[in-house]
Amino acid sequence: MSYLPLPPYRTVHTFAFNPMSLIMLSLLLVFLTACSGPLVGVTVVDERTALENQVLGTYQELNQQVMLVASVRYIDPKGKLKQTQELPPGKKDVVRALQRVSFNKDDLNRYKSLGIIGENNEGGVTLLEPEKVQPDDRAFVENLIKEENEDRLEIMRRIIETNETLTPSELPRVHKMFAALNRDKALKGERIQLDNGTWTQKDPTP
Repeated sequence: MSYLPLPPYRTVHTFAFNPMSLIMLSLLLVFLTACSGPLVGVTVVDERTALENQVLGTYQELNQQVMLVASVRYIDPKGKLKQTQELPPGKKDVVRALQRVSFNKDDLNRYKSLGIIGENNEGGVTLLEPEKVQPDDRAFVENLIKEENEDRLEIMRRIIETNETLTPSELPRVHKMFAALNRDKALKGERIQLDNGTWTQKDPTP
C-alpha cells in the first residue's frame, strides 16, 4: 500500500488570532443583526439568531482580549518574555487555547485539504481516513486532532462562562452553531458532516 508523503511539520508564525475567520464572523454577525430588525412594523427576534449574536459577539471579545494580552508583554532583564500582569486561570486557559488553534492552523488545513480530517457536526474535527497517514505520522495527526478539539471546547465553554445570558445547558446548541459556521467556511473539496450525521464534500466537483 502506498502512502501520501506527509512529513510532520509546524509553521512558526506570528500570532494571527483568527482561528475561525474573524472577517467571516463579523460579516455573519452584521447579517444576523440585520435579520432581527423590524418586519412590517413588528419586531421579530428569532431565538436562534439571538443566541448566535451572543455567541459571536463574545467570541470576538475573546479574540480582542488575546490581542491585548499579546500587546502588553515585555522583556525582563534576563531576556525572557513576560506578561505585565498575571492572567486569571479561566482567561489564561482560553488565551492558551486560542494561541494553539492559531499555531496548529496550517497543519490542520493541510490534512483537511487531503480529506484525512473533516469538520464534524459537533464543532470539532474527526480523523476520517487514517489509512492515508504514514505510520510515522499517525501519532502527530492524532495529537493534532486532540489539541484542536480540546481548544475548541475550551473556547466554547469560556464563551458561555463570560456571557451572563448563556448557561452550561446551552453548550450543545453552541456546539451545533460552531459546526454550522465551520461548514460554511470550509473550502471546496473539504469533508464536512451534516446535522443528520452524513459526511460529504463541500461543493464537490460535478
